[in-house]
Amino acid sequence: MYTSAQADGATPVTGQQEQRAASGSVDLREAALAYHRPQHLDDIGGKIEISVTRPVASQDDLSLAYSPGVAMPCIEIARDPALAYEYTAKGNLVAVITNGTAVLGLGNIGAVAGKPVMEGKVVLFKRFAGIDAFDIEIDETDPVKLIEIIASLHPTFGGINLEDIKAPECFQIERALRSRLSIPVFHDDQHGTAIVVAAGLMNALHLQGKKLDEVRLVCNGAGAAAVACLELLVGLGLQKSHTTVCDSKGPIYNGRGAKGDDGEKAAWSCDTGARSLADALVGADVFLGLSGPNVVDQPMVRSMAAKPVVFGLANPDPEIRPELVMAAAPEAITATGRSDYPNQVNNALCFPYLFRAALDVGASQINEAMKQAAVLALADLARADKAFGRNKLLPTLLDDRLLVAVSASVAQAAVDSGVARRAYDPVAYRARLERLAAKLAKP
Repeated sequence: MYTSAQADGATPVTGQQEQRAASGSVDLREAALAYHRPQHLDDIGGKIEISVTRPVASQDDLSLAYSPGVAMPCIEIARDPALAYEYTAKGNLVAVITNGTAVLGLGNIGAVAGKPVMEGKVVLFKRFAGIDAFDIEIDETDPVKLIEIIASLHPTFGGINLEDIKAPECFQIERALRSRLSIPVFHDDQHGTAIVVAAGLMNALHLQGKKLDEVRLVCNGAGAAAVACLELLVGLGLQKSHTTVCDSKGPIYNGRGAKGDDGEKAAWSCDTGARSLADALVGADVFLGLSGPNVVDQPMVRSMAAKPVVFGLANPDPEIRPELVMAAAPEAITATGRSDYPNQVNNALCFPYLFRAALDVGASQINEAMKQAAVLALADLARADKAFGRNKLLPTLLDDRLLVAVSASVAQAAVDSGVARRAYDPVAYRARLERLAAKLAKP
């Protein structure tokens, strides 16, 4: 899920954030700590464990599981490394990797402090898509060294999910790994956010009677998530010439010359007379907030075009709260990253299903076609719901249709775009997903 720590790059944890995380709700704090600590004398705590999938009940079983029988698949894999997907669990194993430099709304709290979040990601992979995952917390902030460490781990895994790594290093790390490795590498804070944002935004514009290729959009935030959202939206039809991007210094305009404007932000510099977020929002159809709390006020909302769409996604406190938006513009549609408001933008709506499809078809990467397929599948799934409307732009996390709908669409996109390396039968695959969904739905 996108957090305000990823706006212009990670921020260090502040006393206010620490207090909110520790004591914003005494009931939540105690319930969360109790959930994670050991439940009984034989429990070690945490949320995950490893299970064995083959019988180990006899000496013969042991001879097959380990020496001498285990040498046989080793010899076959040495002859043809692709056979690792047949003789080991590599094809259903994802690494969830962080260095703890941009964790949730807490910022740079370090690798070990990020471990509960990474374990949580492992839980979501298993619960929603039947994927086994290992959380790997790496105590390294040098991006070049981190790239080498992660790359050296790739023989173990069928895919790599990068998580909670601060901008701009996350761009460098993901690009290097994607070009170097032949397995999917996916930075969820960027692309997971982008997929769910795009699906929600397309549905919001549909309800408002507007088209993506015609609207004027203002994005506040120029970090990893913002750039990924903008790139995906442009691929889906948003006109770059209709887009204004702001960071903590205001609109990124041609010739501004601020520090960092020659980096990732350079691609989003535009010819505009706006010199503040308030200036940029005048007449805008869409506000996309991936920044920090309370940076938009009601006069700004009132200055927007009729029937505006306001996505305030800073977490835990949005750029403007939905009730303030609706009071200023009753015809608006809003979304946040929070679960206590309608239209929560949550990455868990896509990443388990993306990886499920990528692993199943042996995709060498998760490409733009696959991400766009996920967007359209999520948007269509929401529209098929009887509750679809201004307060129901997206499916809920527990929607049991997600696995089949999203994974089948993404798998087909992988095949069509030429990155799949395993045999694929769409009818058989959908039937397999349906069986898996039924299995995962059991308590």
